[in-house]
Amino acid sequence: MKGAFTGAIERRVGRFELADGGTIFLDEVGELPLETQVKLLRVLQEQEFEPVGSSRSIRVDVRVITATNRDLGEAVKAGRFRSDLFYRLNVFPLAVPPLRERVPDIPKLAMFFLERFSKKFGKSIGILSQATMDLLMSYGWPGNIRELQNTIERAAVLSHGSVLLLNPNLLPAEVSKVSADACGGMGDHAVGNAMASKTGHTLSSAPPSPTSLQEVERRHILVVLGKTGGLIEGPNGAARILNLKPSTLRGRMKKLGIKYSPRQIL
Repeated sequence: MKGAFTGAIERRVGRFELADGGTIFLDEVGELPLETQVKLLRVLQEQEFEPVGSSRSIRVDVRVITATNRDLGEAVKAGRFRSDLFYRLNVFPLAVPPLRERVPDIPKLAMFFLERFSKKFGKSIGILSQATMDLLMSYGWPGNIRELQNTIERAAVLSHGSVLLLNPNLLPAEVSKVSADACGGMGDHAVGNAMASKTGHTLSSAPPSPTSLQEVERRHILVVLGKTGGLIEGPNGAARILNLKPSTLRGRMKKLGIKYSPRQIL
């Protein structure tokens, strides 16, 4: 409120008041200090709050959506998060799996970010090399999609021409290690060979050539099928590893021209 403290020269409308009748999104709610948690709990329970410097309560009708990368259940046990607030927020929880459990999404996300940063930096990069895509799909991405976005942005800044190439020496240490492990110290051009050896296919050792998104998906499915010996269903099947329904996986295999039988994948 105006005059609430030195420098408060006019009334300022707060976030909840602005969101009245709509939705407010609170990111990283697990990082809120305990004193702020108390204030948030009151807004959720009573649907009202008192602006700083006012003795009059303001009622609001707001849909609250929150997000966190922390285990709030464990935070409650440790005393870092109020249990009453947790149950107020945990009405309809949605668990978003980490990127490492959604490997088939990586090519589409990588192309999405590549298109964005290509426009941002005024470049005409429209293709990822096969070695680059193999590297992206073999990494565990502890930083999830934001780390993938950062990696593509950095590569776009450093790339010249129409094909995005990742130089492991210019990437985060974790990605560089994956490249070294996958290639056995052979360099970026050999990543495709290292990945393909798992499926019994031999690739040319020539510099990586541009590839389509469908071919990337086809190669990844072949890698997984190679690990499962052609098994699609069951707890150790390719569908479980790819987080797909068996029928969906069979449909994609048919579309991509992948023929299979136990112990034989073409």
